[in-house]
Amino acid sequence: MAVLGAESTGKTTLCRDLAARFKSPWAPEYMREFLQDKWDKQQLSCTWDDLLPIAQGQVALENQLTEEAAQTAINNGHSQAYLFCDTSLFELMVYANWYYGDCPPALKRAALAHHYDLILLTAVDVPWVADDLRDAPHKRDDISDYFETHLNRYNKNFKRIGGTRDERVQQVSKWLNSLNHTG
Repeated sequence: MAVLGAESTGKTTLCRDLAARFKSPWAPEYMREFLQDKWDKQQLSCTWDDLLPIAQGQVALENQLTEEAAQTAINNGHSQAYLFCDTSLFELMVYANWYYGDCPPALKRAALAHHYDLILLTAVDVPWVADDLRDAPHKRDDISDYFETHLNRYNKNFKRIGGTRDERVQQVSKWLNSLNHTG
């Protein structure tokens, strides 16, 4: 499952909460780690040249954790394995277009080819929290609309998720239960 959305809309919190609920791993946003390290060492933000290394790191992390999720499910006697991904290549593609007006072709191809069983778009209904990397507190609604436009443009089936932490976890649990009974 991939959780997408504007900055500071509860993606990480939701992934952590779902991982705890389902006793499954979650994939943190590789871009955040990469860019925080760059900021801490050089006080520099993301550039075009960072996009492909970030994409490669995200894919490697998700691949590693997919194997871990499968093993965790087996170890816990569950028939279904879950991996909750805090963002994805699709999010990186959308942000590349937002900030640079374009996206590296290899990143776009990979983002559009990558499949998730469930894609969530977080609502802008939680307070914005400042940090070293966030820069658009007053553009979250516009960015969220931009995500929705791209998801629709590329025929990505997604669901909007909002509400309190508990409401979000309950709603996703229902959707996952539904997927398990139809898939």
